Amino acid sequence: MSLVCAISNEVPEHPVVSPVSGSIFERRLIEKYIKENNTDPINGEELALEQLVDIKTPSIVKPKPVTGTSIPAILKMLQDEWDAVMLHAFTQRQQLQTARQELSHALYQHDAACRVIGRLTKEVTAAREALATLKPQAGISVNDSSANAGPTTIPQPAIAMEAAGVPNQPTEEAGITDEIIKKLQEKATVLTQERKKRGRTVPEDLIDQESLKGFKTLASHPGLHSASVPGILSLDIHSEDTSKILTGGNDKNATVFNKDTEQIIAVLKGHTKKVTRVIYHPNEDVVITGSPDTTIRVWNVGASNPLSQIIRAHEGSVTGVSLHPTGDYVLSTSVDQNWAFSDIRTGKLLTKVSSQTSNNTLTTGQFHPDGLIFGTGTSDSNVVIWDLKEQSNVATFSGHSGPITAISFSENGYYLATSADDCCVKLWDLRKLKNFKTLVMDDGYEIKDLCFDQSGTYLGVAGTDVRVYMCKQWQELKVFNDHTALATGIRFGKHSQFIASTSMDRTLKLYGL
Repeated sequence: MSLVCAISNEVPEHPVVSPVSGSIFERRLIEKYIKENNTDPINGEELALEQLVDIKTPSIVKPKPVTGTSIPAILKMLQDEWDAVMLHAFTQRQQLQTARQELSHALYQHDAACRVIGRLTKEVTAAREALATLKPQAGISVNDSSANAGPTTIPQPAIAMEAAGVPNQPTEEAGITDEIIKKLQEKATVLTQERKKRGRTVPEDLIDQESLKGFKTLASHPGLHSASVPGILSLDIHSEDTSKILTGGNDKNATVFNKDTEQIIAVLKGHTKKVTRVIYHPNEDVVITGSPDTTIRVWNVGASNPLSQIIRAHEGSVTGVSLHPTGDYVLSTSVDQNWAFSDIRTGKLLTKVSSQTSNNTLTTGQFHPDGLIFGTGTSDSNVVIWDLKEQSNVATFSGHSGPITAISFSENGYYLATSADDCCVKLWDLRKLKNFKTLVMDDGYEIKDLCFDQSGTYLGVAGTDVRVYMCKQWQELKVFNDHTALATGIRFGKHSQFIASTSMDRTLKLYGL
């Protein structure tokens, strides 16, 4: 039985049934009728498109017309179909060629855009690096009568140039007088007593080891030194005002930075070569810098002309600088095989002593917390302990291989930590004059700096990464791997509430809770 449309009386291609009248309709016809009348054409009742129900029927094969039954007609039909197929294929080839051209043009535009983006990215990176080194770092106070007279302007960082007319200091030794020796002895006596008192108790505000294990990177400052000559080589923190951090760089400058305000306080210029050693005076706004240009410079950061003294104690590169606990004298070591003791107030060289070993250069030096003895590292792997008053060698520690890279005395006065180009840190007992512990690092590990905290509880190591050890147990507490290049300096904040490190990647990083 075939279905017949109630409107056209023909077999529908898409039959549907009306639930209102039950009649069969061709969908296209009934849809047009409903759009015009909204009723069923059979009984006139209301009908909506959504009410129509599709009827599934097998596809109807229409019989060929009578004209298609002859052979010529069939050939004509085949020819027409072939012509249609060829025309369709031709149209597709044209569309394909057009798509190829559009795709080629789009790829060319994409390649050109990538080249432009790459060039702009390179220019932006270079501009940011230049801006990082030149940005004014606003916030330096200006103490003058005109400060309230008009609108506030952004002050530039204080830049200290080598003052013209600063005379070269004489290299003649002035000698360590009895008065100076008395001063050194009195200071050592006071410090020894104070240290014994501190040694009985741990500071209440000292960060505990569990909290230190939770330290994370709090800040990273890449804009302290020039990007054209990257690398920060030395680091120190003001003992009383630990917000002030001093760095020395490959760019021949030393920078004083306030970590709390994130502002550069001063850029100290004057050295003719890189600044490899820096010291922040513990009680004054004075810094001391050493350089391979053979000079030691003393800067008064708060003065209008910061450069106060140039100490010319050596004929070769200065490799180590250490401030005496009195705050008035500085120890320096050099590749000229001499250590020197100088007055930072007058710039005078008090004494200079040879290391007494042929072909032996001094690589570093540091005072003992009491100030009566000090240690120097040598290029032939030895650590030499000197008596300052007698200017004599009182002990020699051997055991490293390679030049000594860093030494650090613990505040407890008993321990000395040393490192060399042998991937290890050695701990020495100054009472028994022997090595009692060796911290062995991974093969290829480089060590550039060592530092005990002010309480002698923790030991920091800077080099391939930044590490902190618990003293006495000598247990590794924390490893920081944030630097992208060799770490060159590490210092602890007051009561180890934070840790600072510098690196050849030109950044100063701060760690804490």
